[in-house]
Amino acid sequence: MAETQNTNVQEQDLNQLLQVRREKLSALQEAGKDPFRHTKYHVTHHSADIKENYEALEGKPVSMAGRIMSKRIMGKASFCNIQDLPGSIQVYVARDCIGEEPYADFKKYDVGDIVGVRGEVFKTKTGEITIHASEMTLLSKSLQILPEKFHGLTNTDIRYRQRYTDLIMNQEVKDTFVKRSKVISAIRRYLEGEGFLEVETPMLVANAGGAAARPFETHYNVLDEDVKLRISLELYLKRLIVGGMERVFEIGRVFRNEGLDTRHNPEFTLMELYQAYTDYYGMMDLTENMFRYVAQEVCGTTLIPYGEEMIDLGKPFARLTMVDAVKQYAGVDFDQIPDTAAARKIADEKGVHYEERHQKGDILNLFFEEFAEEHLIQPTFLMDHPVEVSPLTKRKPDKPDYVERFELFIYGREMCNAYSELNDPIDQRERFKAQEAALAAGDEEANTTDEDFLNALEIGMPPTGGIGYGIDRLVMLLTNSPAIRDVLLFPTLKTLS
Repeated sequence: MAETQNTNVQEQDLNQLLQVRREKLSALQEAGKDPFRHTKYHVTHHSADIKENYEALEGKPVSMAGRIMSKRIMGKASFCNIQDLPGSIQVYVARDCIGEEPYADFKKYDVGDIVGVRGEVFKTKTGEITIHASEMTLLSKSLQILPEKFHGLTNTDIRYRQRYTDLIMNQEVKDTFVKRSKVISAIRRYLEGEGFLEVETPMLVANAGGAAARPFETHYNVLDEDVKLRISLELYLKRLIVGGMERVFEIGRVFRNEGLDTRHNPEFTLMELYQAYTDYYGMMDLTENMFRYVAQEVCGTTLIPYGEEMIDLGKPFARLTMVDAVKQYAGVDFDQIPDTAAARKIADEKGVHYEERHQKGDILNLFFEEFAEEHLIQPTFLMDHPVEVSPLTKRKPDKPDYVERFELFIYGREMCNAYSELNDPIDQRERFKAQEAALAAGDEEANTTDEDFLNALEIGMPPTGGIGYGIDRLVMLLTNSPAIRDVLLFPTLKTLS
């Protein structure tokens, strides 16, 4: 009963505080000082500019804007702290400098209000770089209460649902998303420097292919057709290679109707590229160089802390076949297993669960996921997957049960997926048939036949290397973020009733 009473008192107190803020706004508007009338404010400097260039700016006039995060009223002079994009700075506000009426207005400002400040830069007796205000302008009135600064905003569900508040209260969160933007910019610069063209392909498609995933389905009213949200960028980008564009990439959202966990969100950002006249070895070289470039550009180093590990992107990335990985970590040599029956027998002995439709190659992949994946901490190219799990990939000439494919693993997580692309339309049709059979057998993530894509291959696609990067996982790595929701501004959440 006491806890209920305390909650009711807190709600009453909060409602009273919110009402006071609205009353302050009404008083300002009645006095002809409506803060929402302002349409712009001339900003000459940000907080970080002033601090980094103090010697040049000391005694000089500056103009900045931001949100009041704290206030200390001390009679005829006061201090407040103003936060903008790169950080925050202290402001000294004196009645004799800004005027008696503006100072009286300032004393009524609330934490959370957005203000413009003009004044000169100086250092206080304690050595803190500060703006001595000559003018304060209320640009927007905050009608809500920010979380208490000392405790911050720590409830993760509220943080994800109210990302705007999270960005205000947690500077490290803002830094993460600034880095995310820099990651995408760095990828673009690197690829454009390598001669790639950025393109755009459809999001609403009749056939959602290019990956093993369940699509979201919707209806196109104008065409009266059921369509799907794309799960990959692959098949349209390959059509452009057929068309002679040679080097193309796209950074875009893809949508997969699957679970939510620390590494998966149903909509995420994917970067895919395709390069004519190269293979998966060329894609390895490009990946290694690009990861180093992006890390250096964004973090200033190729030695990246993640969790309890220090990931070294500066050293040559390891290369390991899937067969050798399973041999090393599970003690099973699939080169010595002759067929699916033998593979199932060893899976039963090792306690690896498989489904009736799974063939030898599928079971090899299950062994890798069960025994080897978690051990690949430092950057490792996991190579040469079985054909059963790679329907769009060129076979290895000397081992036709395997394909020229790699996945890059870092910290036990898949970071990207790459192939020597299958350009044989006859083989591709047979692979699609196998996928259709898997779909009929209950695999909801299997691909379906794309006749237009097959037509493109029949026109002729050159030898091509292709790769897909999950941007979100790369940002997780470079910002030491444990969960994908920490690097998505607006992650997928169940709607509150």
